Amino acid sequence: MADVLDDLAAEYRQLDAVLAALSPEQWSAPSGAEGWTVSDVVLHLAQSEEAVGTPATAGDGDGAFLPSTATTVDAAMADRVAAERGAPADSVLARWRKAAFATPGTLRSFPPGTRLTWVRTSLSPRTLATTRLAEHWAHAQDITVPLGIDYPDTDRLHHIAWLAHRTLPYAFSVAGRPDAAVHCDLTAPDGTRWTFGDPGAPNRITGPAADFCRVGARRLTPEQTVLRAEGPDAAEALRLVRNYAA
Repeated sequence: MADVLDDLAAEYRQLDAVLAALSPEQWSAPSGAEGWTVSDVVLHLAQSEEAVGTPATAGDGDGAFLPSTATTVDAAMADRVAAERGAPADSVLARWRKAAFATPGTLRSFPPGTRLTWVRTSLSPRTLATTRLAEHWAHAQDITVPLGIDYPDTDRLHHIAWLAHRTLPYAFSVAGRPDAAVHCDLTAPDGTRWTFGDPGAPNRITGPAADFCRVGARRLTPEQTVLRAEGPDAAEALRLVRNYAA
Protein backbone atom coordinates (compact mmCIF):
# COMPACT_ATOMS: atom_id res chain seq x y z
CA MET A 1 0.00 0.00 0.00
CA ALA A 2 1.44 3.38 -0.99
CA ASP A 3 2.13 5.90 1.74
CA VAL A 4 -1.25 7.34 2.71
CA LEU A 5 0.16 10.84 3.21
CA ASP A 6 1.49 10.89 -0.35
CA ASP A 7 -1.83 9.59 -1.61
CA LEU A 8 -3.73 12.16 0.44
CA ALA A 9 -1.76 14.93 -1.26
CA ALA A 10 -2.49 13.33 -4.65
CA GLU A 11 -6.23 13.22 -3.88
CA TYR A 12 -6.17 16.91 -2.99
CA ARG A 13 -4.44 17.70 -6.29
CA GLN A 14 -7.02 15.72 -8.27
CA LEU A 15 -9.90 17.52 -6.57
CA ASP A 16 -8.17 20.88 -6.90
CA ALA A 17 -7.91 20.44 -10.66
CA VAL A 18 -11.69 19.95 -10.78
CA LEU A 19 -12.46 22.91 -8.53
CA ALA A 20 -10.15 25.25 -10.40
CA ALA A 21 -12.09 24.64 -13.62
CA LEU A 22 -15.60 25.22 -12.24
CA SER A 23 -17.68 28.08 -13.54
CA PRO A 24 -19.56 30.44 -11.18
CA GLU A 25 -22.77 28.66 -12.14
CA GLN A 26 -21.29 25.29 -11.21
CA TRP A 27 -20.15 26.58 -7.81
CA SER A 28 -23.74 27.54 -7.01
CA ALA A 29 -25.28 24.36 -8.47
CA PRO A 30 -26.84 21.71 -6.22
CA SER A 31 -24.39 19.03 -5.13
CA GLY A 32 -25.00 15.39 -4.32
CA ALA A 33 -25.06 16.31 -0.62
CA GLU A 34 -28.70 17.05 0.13
CA GLY A 35 -29.37 20.74 0.70
CA TRP A 36 -25.82 21.82 -0.15
CA THR A 37 -24.45 23.58 -3.18
CA VAL A 38 -21.02 22.75 -4.57
CA SER A 39 -19.70 25.80 -2.70
CA ASP A 40 -21.21 24.46 0.54
CA VAL A 41 -19.41 21.14 0.05
CA VAL A 42 -16.05 22.85 -0.43
CA LEU A 43 -16.73 25.12 2.56
CA HIS A 44 -17.38 22.02 4.66
CA LEU A 45 -14.13 20.46 3.50
CA ALA A 46 -12.26 23.66 4.35
CA GLN A 47 -13.83 23.88 7.81
CA SER A 48 -13.03 20.30 8.71
CA GLU A 49 -9.56 20.45 7.19
CA GLU A 50 -8.68 23.51 9.27
CA ALA A 51 -9.09 21.38 12.38
CA VAL A 52 -6.25 19.01 11.45
CA GLY A 53 -3.29 19.60 13.74
CA THR A 54 -4.98 22.21 15.91
CA PRO A 55 -5.01 21.98 19.73
CA ALA A 56 -8.60 20.76 19.52
CA THR A 57 -7.52 17.83 17.37
CA ALA A 58 -4.86 16.81 19.85
CA GLY A 59 -7.11 17.25 22.87
CA ASP A 60 -9.59 15.06 24.67
CA GLY A 61 -13.32 14.59 24.45
CA ASP A 62 -15.59 14.92 21.45
CA GLY A 63 -13.43 17.29 19.43
CA ALA A 64 -13.66 21.00 20.11
CA PHE A 65 -13.90 21.70 16.38
CA LEU A 66 -17.55 20.61 16.53
CA PRO A 67 -19.08 23.36 18.71
CA SER A 68 -22.79 22.85 18.20
CA THR A 69 -25.94 21.90 20.06
CA ALA A 70 -26.50 19.24 17.40
CA THR A 71 -26.56 15.64 18.56
CA THR A 72 -24.98 14.10 15.45
CA VAL A 73 -21.81 14.83 13.53
CA ASP A 74 -23.77 15.45 10.32
CA ALA A 75 -26.01 17.98 12.06
CA ALA A 76 -23.03 19.75 13.62
CA MET A 77 -21.34 20.00 10.24
CA ALA A 78 -24.53 21.37 8.70
CA ASP A 79 -24.68 24.03 11.42
CA ARG A 80 -21.12 25.11 10.66
CA VAL A 81 -21.78 25.37 6.93
CA ALA A 82 -25.00 27.32 7.50
CA ALA A 83 -23.14 29.79 9.72
CA GLU A 84 -20.58 30.64 7.04
CA ARG A 85 -22.22 30.02 3.67
CA GLY A 86 -22.39 32.79 1.11
CA ALA A 87 -18.71 33.60 0.70
CA PRO A 88 -17.45 34.08 -2.87
CA ALA A 89 -16.29 30.91 -4.59
CA ASP A 90 -12.72 32.12 -5.00
CA SER A 91 -12.37 32.76 -1.27
CA VAL A 92 -13.87 29.36 -0.41
CA LEU A 93 -11.44 27.68 -2.79
CA ALA A 94 -8.48 29.63 -1.39
CA ARG A 95 -9.50 28.72 2.14
CA TRP A 96 -9.74 25.03 1.28
CA ARG A 97 -6.42 25.05 -0.56
CA LYS A 98 -4.61 26.69 2.36
CA ALA A 99 -5.91 24.10 4.83
CA ALA A 100 -5.75 21.02 2.62
CA PHE A 101 -2.28 21.44 1.18
CA ALA A 102 -0.88 21.90 4.70
CA THR A 103 -2.46 18.70 6.04
CA PRO A 104 -0.01 16.03 4.77
CA GLY A 105 2.96 17.89 6.21
CA THR A 106 1.15 18.54 9.48
CA LEU A 107 0.27 14.88 9.94
CA ARG A 108 3.74 13.76 8.90
CA SER A 109 5.27 16.01 11.59
CA PHE A 110 3.72 14.17 14.53
CA PRO A 111 6.14 11.76 16.27
CA PRO A 112 5.45 8.01 16.25
CA GLY A 113 2.88 7.00 18.83
CA THR A 114 0.92 10.26 18.67
CA ARG A 115 -2.82 9.89 19.11
CA LEU A 116 -5.16 12.59 17.84
CA THR A 117 -8.74 13.18 18.91
CA TRP A 118 -10.98 13.41 15.87
CA VAL A 119 -14.73 13.81 16.26
CA ARG A 120 -15.36 11.21 18.96
CA THR A 121 -12.43 8.86 18.67
CA SER A 122 -8.64 8.67 18.97
CA LEU A 123 -6.65 8.08 15.78
CA SER A 124 -3.05 7.84 14.68
CA PRO A 125 -1.97 10.60 12.27
CA ARG A 126 -1.94 8.14 9.36
CA THR A 127 -5.41 6.83 10.14
CA LEU A 128 -6.62 10.40 10.31
CA ALA A 129 -5.03 10.92 6.88
CA THR A 130 -7.03 7.93 5.64
CA THR A 131 -10.28 9.42 6.93
CA ARG A 132 -9.47 12.75 5.27
CA LEU A 133 -8.77 10.98 1.98
CA ALA A 134 -12.05 9.07 2.29
CA GLU A 135 -14.03 12.24 3.02
CA HIS A 136 -12.51 14.22 0.19
CA TRP A 137 -13.06 11.36 -2.25
CA ALA A 138 -16.70 11.00 -1.15
CA HIS A 139 -17.40 14.70 -1.46
CA ALA A 140 -15.64 14.75 -4.81
CA GLN A 141 -18.44 12.40 -5.92
CA ASP A 142 -20.98 14.93 -4.60
CA ILE A 143 -19.38 17.61 -6.76
CA THR A 144 -18.54 15.76 -9.96
CA VAL A 145 -21.42 13.32 -10.42
CA PRO A 146 -24.24 15.93 -10.54
CA LEU A 147 -22.13 18.14 -12.81
CA GLY A 148 -21.19 15.29 -15.15
CA ILE A 149 -17.47 15.79 -14.56
CA ASP A 150 -15.11 12.84 -14.87
CA TYR A 151 -13.33 11.90 -11.64
CA PRO A 152 -11.41 8.68 -12.33
CA ASP A 153 -11.09 6.01 -9.66
CA THR A 154 -7.48 5.33 -8.67
CA ASP A 155 -5.56 2.87 -6.52
CA ARG A 156 -5.98 5.37 -3.67
CA LEU A 157 -9.30 3.61 -3.10
CA HIS A 158 -7.25 0.91 -1.39
CA HIS A 159 -6.96 3.13 1.68
CA ILE A 160 -10.70 3.78 1.70
CA ALA A 161 -11.60 0.11 1.27
CA TRP A 162 -9.20 -0.76 4.08
CA LEU A 163 -10.85 1.83 6.32
CA ALA A 164 -14.33 0.54 5.54
CA HIS A 165 -13.35 -3.04 6.37
CA ARG A 166 -11.31 -2.03 9.41
CA THR A 167 -14.23 -0.16 10.97
CA LEU A 168 -16.86 -2.86 10.40
CA PRO A 169 -16.80 -3.80 14.12
CA TYR A 170 -17.65 -0.18 14.94
CA ALA A 171 -20.44 -0.15 12.35
CA PHE A 172 -21.92 -3.31 13.86
CA SER A 173 -21.68 -1.89 17.38
CA VAL A 174 -23.41 1.38 16.42
CA ALA A 175 -26.24 -0.69 14.99
CA GLY A 176 -26.45 -2.72 18.20
CA ARG A 177 -25.34 -5.87 16.43
CA PRO A 178 -22.64 -8.34 17.51
CA ASP A 179 -19.48 -8.23 15.45
CA ALA A 180 -19.11 -10.68 12.57
CA ALA A 181 -15.93 -11.68 10.75
CA VAL A 182 -15.99 -10.60 7.11
CA HIS A 183 -13.53 -11.28 4.30
CA CYS A 184 -13.48 -8.85 1.39
CA ASP A 185 -12.09 -9.87 -1.99
CA LEU A 186 -12.30 -6.78 -4.17
CA THR A 187 -11.28 -5.86 -7.69
CA ALA A 188 -9.15 -2.72 -7.89
CA PRO A 189 -9.64 -0.10 -10.63
CA ASP A 190 -6.63 -1.56 -12.48
CA GLY A 191 -8.05 -5.09 -12.31
CA THR A 192 -5.82 -6.42 -9.51
CA ARG A 193 -7.26 -7.96 -6.33
CA TRP A 194 -7.38 -6.40 -2.89
CA THR A 195 -8.22 -8.64 0.05
CA PHE A 196 -9.06 -7.69 3.62
CA GLY A 197 -9.77 -9.92 6.60
CA ASP A 198 -9.49 -13.63 7.29
CA PRO A 199 -10.03 -15.72 4.13
CA GLY A 200 -11.64 -18.33 6.37
CA ALA A 201 -14.31 -15.94 7.68
CA PRO A 202 -17.89 -17.18 7.34
CA ASN A 203 -18.90 -13.98 5.55
CA ARG A 204 -17.55 -12.82 2.22
CA ILE A 205 -18.01 -9.69 0.11
CA THR A 206 -16.76 -9.69 -3.47
CA GLY A 207 -16.89 -7.27 -6.37
CA PRO A 208 -15.45 -3.92 -7.48
CA ALA A 209 -13.57 -1.96 -4.83
CA ALA A 210 -15.08 1.22 -6.30
CA ASP A 211 -18.58 -0.09 -5.54
CA PHE A 212 -17.54 -1.13 -2.03
CA CYS A 213 -16.15 2.33 -1.31
CA ARG A 214 -19.25 4.05 -2.66
CA VAL A 215 -21.49 1.88 -0.50
CA GLY A 216 -19.32 2.71 2.50
CA ALA A 217 -19.64 6.40 1.66
CA ARG A 218 -23.44 6.05 1.25
CA ARG A 219 -23.19 7.22 -2.34
CA LEU A 220 -24.67 3.94 -3.60
CA THR A 221 -26.84 1.30 -2.00
CA PRO A 222 -25.71 -2.33 -2.20
CA GLU A 223 -28.57 -2.99 -4.61
CA GLN A 224 -27.18 -0.40 -7.04
CA THR A 225 -23.91 -2.31 -7.34
CA VAL A 226 -22.68 -5.71 -8.52
CA LEU A 227 -21.23 -6.54 -5.10
CA ARG A 228 -21.97 -10.04 -3.82
CA ALA A 229 -22.53 -10.86 -0.15
CA GLU A 230 -22.25 -14.49 0.94
CA GLY A 231 -22.64 -15.81 4.46
CA PRO A 232 -25.05 -15.31 7.37
CA ASP A 233 -24.00 -11.72 8.16
CA ALA A 234 -22.47 -10.56 4.88
CA ALA A 235 -25.54 -8.70 3.59
CA GLU A 236 -25.88 -6.93 6.93
CA ALA A 237 -22.20 -6.00 6.85
CA LEU A 238 -22.69 -4.49 3.41
CA ARG A 239 -25.69 -2.56 4.65
CA LEU A 240 -23.80 -1.20 7.67
CA VAL A 241 -20.32 -0.60 6.24
CA ARG A 242 -19.16 2.99 6.23
CA ASN A 243 -15.93 4.87 5.75
CA TYR A 244 -16.80 7.99 7.71
CA ALA A 245 -17.66 9.02 11.27
CA ALA A 246 -21.24 9.63 12.33
